[in-house]
This record gives sequence, C-alpha cells and structure tokens, in this order.
Amino acid sequence: MATDYDAPRKTDEDVEQDSIQELQARRQDKSSGVVDEDETEAAEGFELPGADLSGEELAVRVLPRQADEFTCSSCFLVHHRSQLAGEHAGQPICTECAAA
Repeated sequence: MATDYDAPRKTDEDVEQDSIQELQARRQDKSSGVVDEDETEAAEGFELPGADLSGEELAVRVLPRQADEFTCSSCFLVHHRSQLAGEHAGQPICTECAAA
C-alpha cells in the first residue's frame, strides 16, 4: 500500500478519538482505490530504443518432425525420443508433462 509521507501524522489522542464508524468507512474506501488497467493497452505505449523492426523481414526455416522425434500429446511440443516418458491413452507424453 502506498504511503503519503507528507500527510500530517496523528497523535495517540487523535487515534483514540476516531469513532468505529469512521474507521469502518475508511476500510471501505480503500477497496475503491484499485486500478483496473488494460495490460495490452499499456504495453502498446512503450517504445524501446532501436526496436523499430517494421522494415525487417524475419525468415525462419521450419523443419518437419524427424524420425527420432515425437509430439507430446499434453504440451504439443516436438521432443527428441530421449525425452519420451511413456504413453497416456495411447499418446506419447514427454518427461516434463509426466512429472507434472
């Protein structure tokens, strides 16, 4: 919770004089301070220096699944056969998914 260090502080006498109703009202007001911010909208406003990739064309060479690889039926990633933990319902499972 943010603290305003410039606000005047209460003495012990002031704290004792606070009524229960005033304390309850303050507690309810704290929940209204929640900020609902759209993360994608906030991220669009960030500009990183030297990050203009608008003129760049990215090329990635995609290889088909090799003979010694399998696709995990849980995480759908392609793994080497050395990471095959077994099968679940007849479908291959990698060691990471089997451990979870």
